[in-house]
Amino acid sequence: MTHDPRPDPLPPTPSHETRARSFDTVAAQYAAARPGYPPSLHDAVEQLAGRPLAGARVLDVGAGTGLATAALAARGARVTAVEPSAAMAAELHRAHPALPVVRARGEALPFPDGADFDLVTYAQSWHWTDPERSVPEALRVLRPGGTLALWWNVPDPDVPWQAAQEARLARRLPGYHRHHAADTAPDVLAALPGPRLRPATRLLHWTRRVPLATHLAMLGSRSHLAALGPAAAPALADEDAELRQVFPDGTVEEAYALHLTAVRRTDA
Repeated sequence: MTHDPRPDPLPPTPSHETRARSFDTVAAQYAAARPGYPPSLHDAVEQLAGRPLAGARVLDVGAGTGLATAALAARGARVTAVEPSAAMAAELHRAHPALPVVRARGEALPFPDGADFDLVTYAQSWHWTDPERSVPEALRVLRPGGTLALWWNVPDPDVPWQAAQEARLARRLPGYHRHHAADTAPDVLAALPGPRLRPATRLLHWTRRVPLATHLAMLGSRSHLAALGPAAAPALADEDAELRQVFPDGTVEEAYALHLTAVRRTDA
């Protein structure tokens, strides 16, 4: 390829609030293209929570289109989804009509003190909250000994083509994943005011094979690009051209480093 190694940047990176609202415009695309989670994640959650998911009362916050919610329910958990976006919640309900969905934010959960959830989970979503408000809210509705679990699929930086892709996107989008919440979550939790939290972490690796079009749709559903709308097209076109050289058969093998952080509610 003869692409300029320093491509012209896209328009200025949208604000955090604008990026959060961008999911309303790509809800169906998000549901169709985003990766789910491997069974090893649920095994690790059970280990850190000290109980099986089967029969557990789970509050899945920032549930989006229900990728994690449905997987938790498939493991036998009794899950309630919490999602602030109208479009994302509608997509969740369309795909999983039997799962209860509550419109709310993690900073203000509409449940009473001592709601006695066994787990509060954030899949790919905790970074959209204010930890000083969302963590006390999670602890408030957990039963004593219950667990707050946060996880993220992150492109595996040890896979060369993915490292190159992330570098290209970072050149175009100042601030793009400069400090990923998956890396900082344990330190953020440990530093919060109030009762001392002792985070436990797991790092899992997994892959999926998808058509190139699905991979590009997944990229387009990321907030930095989704918020740009049509202005993101040049970056996606460049990725199309680059990846056709790496995957000439049109099937992309995405590799993920799945970061899991969990803390237990411990009452004095």
